Amino acid sequence: MSTEPDNLGRPLRNLRISVTDRCNLRCNYCMPEEEYSWLPKSDVLSFEEIMRLVDRFVEAGVNKVRITGGEPLLRQDLDKLIAMLAERPIKDLAMTTNGVLLAQRAAALKRAGLHRLTVSLDSLDPTTFALLSRRNDLARVLEGLAAARDAGFRHTKIDTVAIDGVNDRELPELIEYARSVDAEIRFIEYMDVGGATRWRMDRVLSRARILERVRDHFGGVTAVPRSDSAPAERFRLPDGTTFGVISSVTSPFCASCDRARLTADGMWFTCLYAAEGHDLRAMLRGGASDAELDAAVRAVWSYRADRGAEVRAGIPDRGALAQADDMRTNPHLEMHTRGG
Repeated sequence: MSTEPDNLGRPLRNLRISVTDRCNLRCNYCMPEEEYSWLPKSDVLSFEEIMRLVDRFVEAGVNKVRITGGEPLLRQDLDKLIAMLAERPIKDLAMTTNGVLLAQRAAALKRAGLHRLTVSLDSLDPTTFALLSRRNDLARVLEGLAAARDAGFRHTKIDTVAIDGVNDRELPELIEYARSVDAEIRFIEYMDVGGATRWRMDRVLSRARILERVRDHFGGVTAVPRSDSAPAERFRLPDGTTFGVISSVTSPFCASCDRARLTADGMWFTCLYAAEGHDLRAMLRGGASDAELDAAVRAVWSYRADRGAEVRAGIPDRGALAQADDMRTNPHLEMHTRGG
């Protein structure tokens, strides 16, 4: 039975599951510090624990599940979890990855039943890629995208964080690259979430400026009518190529947000900007019944009134959401812990 909508009338439909807080890149907009406090391995949910919570969220109305991290492909035997999830009544089973390990894993993920992939790619220039990610893994990411296409993945998305003065001149080239690998690119405004400790408003390449850059190169841009609650607005170029823009900073989409975020250690966050979460692992390991877990999910969602991005947009002279010292004492503030 579906859970009642939250206080703002938003249904619970999407569940994002972080399977690890660890990552093999150190992107400036997500993990810019030198050292991090990792979750103890004993705290990380087992696949069986994840599946028990997934079943409770599906009972509450979730029909879309996305696997995230950190970098999810760092989790051993991930294809086994995908196979377990593929047996559930989930209409959209997806994963977000940085693509570094994808070439070796794409075929197994497809065989396990994964529906779709989203791959993060912020630059096609090796120097800029290394500047943003602090790793020289561009060739491996491109190899991973090719392997995903060869494995039979379709409707792949490429996510690019657009940062003024860094990769803003690459937008047309990135659109053309995405088209060449049968993917659709989505440009994301640089967000002031936990982990982005060096965020500044003047580095945000806004939706308006993204569209301006694209029009200057390709000509007319036409909006594609919306048919779901996905965060990206989609646009079509004169030749039919489509791309998306996620304008979380300048045009927040809180009013349609239907997402729950589960960390690798079982903390449930009802907003990417939330300061506190709900400890479902404690309930699991404390012997809670399915009925008690169902009641907790219903109660938390029914009281939900989060609109974090809208609140942030109204703050004058806003800066980073969290400071590095705060995140060392509370790793759950990190975006890479929540799965973005």
